[in-house]
Amino acid sequence: MINSDNPVAVGRFNTLRVVRAVDFGYFLDGGELGDILMPAKYATNGIGVGSMVDVFVYSDSEDRLIATTEKPYAQVGEFAYLTVKSVSRFGAFLDWGLLKDLLVPYGEQRSRMEEGKSYVVYIYLDSTKKRIAATEKINRYLDNVAPRYEMGDEVDIMITEETDLGYKAIVNNLHSGMIYRSSVYSRLKTGYRCKAYVQKVREDDKIDLTLQKIGFAKATDLSGIIIQRLQEHGGRMAICDKSDPEIIKFAFGCSKKAFKMAIGSLYKQGRIIIGDEEIKLV
Repeated sequence: MINSDNPVAVGRFNTLRVVRAVDFGYFLDGGELGDILMPAKYATNGIGVGSMVDVFVYSDSEDRLIATTEKPYAQVGEFAYLTVKSVSRFGAFLDWGLLKDLLVPYGEQRSRMEEGKSYVVYIYLDSTKKRIAATEKINRYLDNVAPRYEMGDEVDIMITEETDLGYKAIVNNLHSGMIYRSSVYSRLKTGYRCKAYVQKVREDDKIDLTLQKIGFAKATDLSGIIIQRLQEHGGRMAICDKSDPEIIKFAFGCSKKAFKMAIGSLYKQGRIIIGDEEIKLV
Protein backbone atom coordinates (compact mmCIF):
# COMPACT_ATOMS: atom_id res chain seq x y z
CA MET A 1 0.00 0.00 0.00
CA ILE A 2 1.30 3.47 -0.89
CA ASN A 3 1.52 6.41 1.49
CA SER A 4 3.19 9.83 1.43
CA ASP A 5 6.36 8.37 2.93
CA ASN A 6 6.62 5.69 0.25
CA PRO A 7 5.39 7.15 -3.07
CA VAL A 8 5.11 5.21 -6.30
CA ALA A 9 8.40 5.22 -8.19
CA VAL A 10 7.74 5.59 -11.91
CA GLY A 11 10.18 3.52 -13.92
CA ARG A 12 10.80 1.07 -11.09
CA PHE A 13 9.16 -1.93 -9.43
CA ASN A 14 6.53 -1.24 -6.78
CA THR A 15 4.28 -3.32 -4.56
CA LEU A 16 0.75 -1.91 -4.96
CA ARG A 17 -2.72 -2.86 -3.72
CA VAL A 18 -5.56 -3.73 -6.08
CA VAL A 19 -8.44 -1.32 -5.36
CA ARG A 20 -10.98 -2.34 -8.01
CA ALA A 21 -11.53 -4.69 -10.92
CA VAL A 22 -12.89 -3.73 -14.36
CA ASP A 23 -13.55 -5.66 -17.56
CA PHE A 24 -10.18 -4.66 -19.03
CA GLY A 25 -8.00 -5.14 -15.97
CA TYR A 26 -7.40 -3.88 -12.45
CA PHE A 27 -6.79 -0.48 -10.91
CA LEU A 28 -3.99 -0.25 -8.33
CA ASP A 29 -3.56 2.30 -5.55
CA GLY A 30 -0.99 4.80 -6.82
CA GLY A 31 -1.23 7.17 -3.87
CA GLU A 32 -0.75 10.79 -4.96
CA LEU A 33 -0.50 9.65 -8.60
CA GLY A 34 -4.05 8.30 -8.51
CA ASP A 35 -5.19 4.83 -9.49
CA ILE A 36 -2.94 3.03 -11.98
CA LEU A 37 -4.30 0.59 -14.54
CA MET A 38 -2.88 -2.91 -14.81
CA PRO A 39 -4.30 -4.34 -18.08
CA ALA A 40 -5.92 -7.77 -17.79
CA LYS A 41 -3.21 -9.42 -19.91
CA TYR A 42 -0.69 -8.80 -17.12
CA ALA A 43 -2.86 -10.24 -14.33
CA THR A 44 -1.81 -13.54 -12.81
CA ASN A 45 -4.03 -16.15 -11.20
CA GLY A 46 -5.30 -15.28 -7.75
CA ILE A 47 -5.29 -11.50 -8.17
CA GLY A 48 -8.34 -9.76 -6.73
CA VAL A 49 -9.42 -6.63 -4.89
CA GLY A 50 -7.17 -6.21 -1.86
CA SER A 51 -4.31 -8.23 -3.35
CA MET A 52 -0.78 -6.84 -3.21
CA VAL A 53 1.04 -7.17 -6.54
CA ASP A 54 4.61 -6.50 -7.63
CA VAL A 55 4.50 -4.37 -10.77
CA PHE A 56 6.67 -2.15 -12.91
CA VAL A 57 5.13 1.31 -13.44
CA TYR A 58 5.69 3.27 -16.66
CA SER A 59 3.80 5.64 -18.96
CA ASP A 60 2.25 4.53 -22.24
CA SER A 61 2.37 6.41 -25.56
CA GLU A 62 -0.37 8.75 -24.30
CA ASP A 63 1.49 9.45 -21.03
CA ARG A 64 -0.95 7.42 -18.93
CA LEU A 65 0.59 5.41 -16.09
CA ILE A 66 0.47 1.66 -16.64
CA ALA A 67 1.42 -1.18 -14.31
CA THR A 68 2.81 -4.43 -15.69
CA THR A 69 4.07 -7.69 -14.26
CA GLU A 70 6.54 -7.93 -17.15
CA LYS A 71 10.15 -7.25 -16.24
CA PRO A 72 12.26 -4.75 -18.21
CA TYR A 73 15.97 -5.39 -18.62
CA ALA A 74 16.73 -2.39 -16.40
CA GLN A 75 14.97 0.26 -14.31
CA VAL A 76 15.28 4.01 -13.89
CA GLY A 77 18.60 4.77 -12.23
CA GLU A 78 20.40 1.79 -13.77
CA PHE A 79 22.82 1.23 -16.65
CA ALA A 80 22.11 -1.34 -19.36
CA TYR A 81 23.42 -2.61 -22.69
CA LEU A 82 20.44 -2.44 -25.05
CA THR A 83 19.79 -2.93 -28.76
CA VAL A 84 18.22 -0.36 -31.09
CA LYS A 85 14.97 -1.66 -32.59
CA SER A 86 14.17 1.35 -34.74
CA VAL A 87 15.15 4.96 -35.48
CA SER A 88 12.69 7.82 -36.08
CA ARG A 89 12.65 11.60 -36.19
CA PHE A 90 12.40 11.59 -32.38
CA GLY A 91 15.50 9.46 -31.77
CA ALA A 92 16.39 5.79 -31.35
CA PHE A 93 14.07 3.26 -29.74
CA LEU A 94 15.67 0.51 -27.65
CA ASP A 95 14.38 -2.95 -26.81
CA TRP A 96 14.25 -3.05 -23.02
CA GLY A 97 11.90 -6.00 -22.57
CA LEU A 98 8.56 -4.18 -22.54
CA LEU A 99 5.87 -3.68 -25.17
CA LYS A 100 6.72 0.04 -25.33
CA ASP A 101 10.30 0.63 -26.51
CA LEU A 102 12.67 2.99 -24.70
CA LEU A 103 13.52 6.30 -26.40
CA VAL A 104 17.00 7.80 -26.62
CA PRO A 105 16.44 11.38 -27.92
CA TYR A 106 18.99 12.61 -30.46
CA GLY A 107 20.31 15.09 -27.90
CA GLU A 108 21.18 12.19 -25.59
CA GLN A 109 23.21 10.27 -28.18
CA ARG A 110 27.01 10.51 -28.43
CA SER A 111 26.73 9.80 -32.15
CA ARG A 112 23.77 8.76 -34.28
CA MET A 113 22.61 5.37 -33.08
CA GLU A 114 22.00 2.69 -35.71
CA GLU A 115 19.28 0.08 -35.89
CA GLY A 116 20.44 -3.37 -34.83
CA LYS A 117 23.45 -2.12 -32.86
CA SER A 118 23.74 -2.20 -29.05
CA TYR A 119 24.80 0.62 -26.73
CA VAL A 120 25.47 1.20 -23.03
CA VAL A 121 22.86 3.65 -21.71
CA TYR A 122 21.59 5.09 -18.46
CA ILE A 123 17.82 5.04 -17.85
CA TYR A 124 16.32 8.18 -16.31
CA LEU A 125 12.97 9.84 -15.67
CA ASP A 126 12.47 13.05 -17.64
CA SER A 127 11.31 15.41 -14.88
CA THR A 128 9.65 17.84 -17.31
CA LYS A 129 7.64 15.32 -19.33
CA LYS A 130 7.40 12.58 -16.67
CA ARG A 131 8.55 10.07 -19.27
CA ILE A 132 11.13 7.33 -18.99
CA ALA A 133 14.02 7.79 -21.40
CA ALA A 134 17.65 6.73 -21.84
CA THR A 135 20.91 8.51 -22.53
CA GLU A 136 24.18 7.37 -24.03
CA LYS A 137 25.96 10.19 -22.16
CA ILE A 138 26.55 8.05 -19.11
CA ASN A 139 29.50 9.90 -17.55
CA ARG A 140 27.27 12.52 -15.96
CA TYR A 141 25.73 9.75 -13.84
CA LEU A 142 29.05 8.29 -12.69
CA ASP A 143 31.50 9.35 -9.97
CA ASN A 144 29.06 11.72 -8.29
CA VAL A 145 29.67 10.01 -4.96
CA ALA A 146 33.15 9.63 -3.48
CA PRO A 147 34.26 5.97 -3.72
CA ARG A 148 34.64 4.26 -0.36
CA TYR A 149 36.43 1.07 -1.29
CA GLU A 150 39.32 -0.81 0.22
CA MET A 151 41.79 -2.99 -1.68
CA GLY A 152 40.26 -6.41 -2.20
CA ASP A 153 36.61 -5.31 -1.92
CA GLU A 154 34.29 -7.33 -4.17
CA VAL A 155 32.18 -5.24 -6.56
CA ASP A 156 29.67 -5.75 -9.36
CA ILE A 157 30.79 -4.44 -12.74
CA MET A 158 29.56 -4.02 -16.30
CA ILE A 159 32.03 -3.66 -19.17
CA THR A 160 31.35 -0.48 -21.16
CA GLU A 161 34.24 -0.10 -23.58
CA GLU A 162 37.49 -1.67 -24.75
CA THR A 163 40.52 0.65 -24.96
CA ASP A 164 44.22 0.30 -25.66
CA LEU A 165 44.82 0.02 -21.90
CA GLY A 166 42.11 -2.54 -21.24
CA TYR A 167 38.43 -2.39 -20.38
CA LYS A 168 36.38 0.42 -18.88
CA ALA A 169 33.68 -0.67 -16.46
CA ILE A 170 30.84 0.67 -14.34
CA VAL A 171 31.36 -0.24 -10.70
CA ASN A 172 28.34 -0.91 -8.46
CA ASN A 173 26.18 1.27 -10.71
CA LEU A 174 28.02 4.33 -9.31
CA HIS A 175 31.65 4.66 -10.32
CA SER A 176 34.11 4.37 -13.20
CA GLY A 177 36.67 1.60 -13.21
CA MET A 178 39.39 0.10 -15.39
CA ILE A 179 40.59 -3.48 -15.85
CA TYR A 180 44.05 -3.41 -17.40
CA ARG A 181 44.73 -5.66 -20.34
CA SER A 182 47.69 -7.28 -18.59
CA SER A 183 45.36 -8.86 -16.02
CA VAL A 184 42.78 -10.21 -18.50
CA TYR A 185 43.17 -13.68 -19.99
CA SER A 186 40.29 -13.63 -22.49
CA ARG A 187 38.44 -10.88 -24.32
CA LEU A 188 35.60 -9.21 -22.42
CA LYS A 189 32.54 -8.07 -24.36
CA THR A 190 30.72 -4.76 -23.88
CA GLY A 191 27.73 -5.30 -21.61
CA TYR A 192 29.33 -8.27 -19.82
CA ARG A 193 28.53 -8.30 -16.09
CA CYS A 194 30.56 -10.07 -13.44
CA LYS A 195 32.22 -9.78 -10.04
CA ALA A 196 35.54 -7.98 -9.76
CA TYR A 197 37.90 -6.82 -7.02
CA VAL A 198 39.25 -3.38 -6.19
CA GLN A 199 42.99 -3.09 -6.69
CA LYS A 200 43.33 0.61 -5.97
CA VAL A 201 41.33 3.86 -5.82
CA ARG A 202 43.36 6.49 -7.68
CA GLU A 203 43.67 10.17 -6.77
CA ASP A 204 41.13 11.06 -9.47
CA ASP A 205 38.68 8.65 -7.76
CA LYS A 206 38.82 6.24 -10.69
CA ILE A 207 39.08 2.61 -9.65
CA ASP A 208 41.61 0.02 -10.79
CA LEU A 209 40.02 -3.43 -10.92
CA THR A 210 41.08 -7.03 -11.26
CA LEU A 211 39.09 -10.17 -11.96
CA GLN A 212 41.35 -12.10 -9.61
CA LYS A 213 40.61 -12.12 -5.91
CA ILE A 214 43.19 -10.04 -4.05
CA GLY A 215 45.31 -12.11 -1.73
CA PHE A 216 43.68 -15.34 -2.88
CA ALA A 217 45.96 -18.29 -2.38
CA LYS A 218 47.26 -19.18 -5.82
CA ALA A 219 47.04 -22.77 -6.89
CA THR A 220 50.46 -24.34 -7.25
CA ASP A 221 49.58 -27.11 -9.73
CA LEU A 222 48.38 -26.45 -13.29
CA SER A 223 45.03 -28.22 -12.83
CA GLY A 224 44.28 -26.02 -9.84
CA ILE A 225 45.30 -22.91 -11.77
CA ILE A 226 42.94 -23.84 -14.63
CA ILE A 227 40.01 -24.35 -12.23
CA GLN A 228 40.82 -21.05 -10.50
CA ARG A 229 40.95 -19.17 -13.81
CA LEU A 230 37.60 -20.66 -14.86
CA GLN A 231 36.02 -19.59 -11.57
CA GLU A 232 37.37 -16.05 -12.06
CA HIS A 233 35.90 -15.90 -15.57
CA GLY A 234 32.36 -17.01 -14.86
CA GLY A 235 32.94 -20.71 -15.39
CA ARG A 236 34.17 -20.66 -19.00
CA MET A 237 37.13 -19.48 -21.08
CA ALA A 238 37.59 -19.20 -24.84
CA ILE A 239 40.57 -21.54 -24.87
CA CYS A 240 40.90 -25.29 -25.49
CA ASP A 241 43.28 -28.05 -26.57
CA LYS A 242 43.19 -26.70 -30.14
CA SER A 243 44.22 -23.16 -29.17
CA ASP A 244 47.45 -21.53 -30.32
CA PRO A 245 50.41 -22.41 -28.03
CA GLU A 246 51.17 -18.70 -27.50
CA ILE A 247 47.62 -18.06 -26.26
CA ILE A 248 47.93 -20.96 -23.82
CA LYS A 249 51.32 -19.73 -22.63
CA PHE A 250 49.96 -16.20 -22.11
CA ALA A 251 46.92 -17.45 -20.19
CA PHE A 252 48.51 -20.15 -18.05
CA GLY A 253 52.27 -19.80 -18.39
CA CYS A 254 52.73 -23.38 -19.60
CA SER A 255 53.30 -25.39 -22.76
CA LYS A 256 50.44 -26.64 -24.91
CA LYS A 257 51.42 -30.24 -24.08
CA ALA A 258 51.21 -29.61 -20.33
CA PHE A 259 47.91 -27.76 -20.77
CA LYS A 260 46.36 -30.62 -22.78
CA MET A 261 47.43 -33.14 -20.13
CA ALA A 262 45.95 -31.02 -17.35
CA ILE A 263 42.57 -30.43 -19.00
CA GLY A 264 42.46 -34.08 -20.05
CA SER A 265 42.83 -35.06 -16.42
CA LEU A 266 40.16 -32.56 -15.32
CA TYR A 267 37.82 -33.87 -18.02
CA LYS A 268 38.25 -37.47 -16.81
CA GLN A 269 37.50 -36.29 -13.25
CA GLY A 270 34.24 -34.78 -14.52
CA ARG A 271 35.26 -31.27 -13.44
CA ILE A 272 35.29 -29.57 -16.87
CA ILE A 273 33.78 -29.87 -20.34
CA ILE A 274 36.06 -29.43 -23.36
CA GLY A 275 34.42 -27.83 -26.39
CA ASP A 276 35.64 -26.95 -29.85
CA GLU A 277 36.53 -23.40 -28.80
CA GLU A 278 36.28 -23.29 -25.01
CA ILE A 279 36.53 -25.10 -21.73
CA LYS A 280 33.94 -24.70 -18.98
CA LEU A 281 33.27 -25.89 -15.47
CA VAL A 282 30.74 -28.65 -14.93
